[in-house]
Amino acid sequence: MNDPRYRKLAQLLVTYSTEVKKGDVVLVESFEAPDEFAIEVLREIRRAGGLPLIEARHPRLTRELLLGTDEKHASLIRSLELARMKKAQAYIGIRGGHNANENADVPSDRMSLYTRVLRPVLNHRVNHTRWVVLRWPTPSMAQAAGMSTEAFEDFYFRVCCMDYRQMARALAPLEKRMQQAGEVQITAPGTDLRFSIKGIGAKPCVGLRNIPDGEVFSCPVKDSVNGTIQYNTPTVYAGTRFENVRLVFKSGRIVEATANNTKRLNEILDTDEGARYVGEFSLGFNPHILQPMCDTLFDEKIAGSLHFTPGQAYEDVDNGNRSAIHWDLVLIQRPEWGGGEIWFDGELVRKNGLFVPKDLLGLNPNRLKQ
Repeated sequence: MNDPRYRKLAQLLVTYSTEVKKGDVVLVESFEAPDEFAIEVLREIRRAGGLPLIEARHPRLTRELLLGTDEKHASLIRSLELARMKKAQAYIGIRGGHNANENADVPSDRMSLYTRVLRPVLNHRVNHTRWVVLRWPTPSMAQAAGMSTEAFEDFYFRVCCMDYRQMARALAPLEKRMQQAGEVQITAPGTDLRFSIKGIGAKPCVGLRNIPDGEVFSCPVKDSVNGTIQYNTPTVYAGTRFENVRLVFKSGRIVEATANNTKRLNEILDTDEGARYVGEFSLGFNPHILQPMCDTLFDEKIAGSLHFTPGQAYEDVDNGNRSAIHWDLVLIQRPEWGGGEIWFDGELVRKNGLFVPKDLLGLNPNRLKQ
């Protein structure tokens, strides 16, 4: 018998996140997630009147393709994947329990080539479909979170199925403030960063694109970023784990980058010119997510966090930056992580992970959890 939470989550993905309508083609990609859950998603799509497509992905097979790829091969894959993506009105991606470091031994030049050539597929999905992506709970994720498998599963379904409509109401004032803001300053241990978001806009994230969710994002004016940011959460990108990433900016460009693996970090940032500019600035506030677990979909939503993202900008809050890279690097500003402040146009907006202005108090964990 299936866990009844499977259908609850599938209903959220189909009826709320992607709003599947009669006649919609919905592409479902399942990356080593349980068949039982993928089946629930397919059934919910049919109940909504949609036409489901399913693709089962296997990361070990993908790694083998990457090891031997070249421009001609990657271009062939792009043409096939893009043609299918253009048929879909909605997309649901279920990321299962594969090894996060599966591509660690893929040569960096081939990884960069493949990412660059295939980027149009991702761009079309992001900009032209109603899409949502989520991870699937696994023992390895529980280990990364410092929890038992059962406790992590309970946590997972609680955070993924929270009341996103309440969250949407609570974040409206923050969205408005970010729409109107000009100069931003961020301070924290090792961090003093200034930039402008004037005229860029802001977008709320309340379960319509990522599950779990809980952020409002904007984007810096491309050449406005100056100063230093010291991230304090680990991250895995292109199969490599990074810690203590430190970036120095001058007129928007990353001019110095260090980490536990400085060589690999700079190889990624040299993928293309846009990889050394920033494509997203976002504040995270999901009250259930407090600790990093090297999983971007969770870590970027941590209560009291922000992410400042080298690479591609989203077209709906766009600074014009284009890149094959989009790397959500996270800084937590709660006191136990060193604290920090965020200022909009000289006004203190968040201190030590808690929002300060009266109209934003509803986003603090003690209110948003209710």
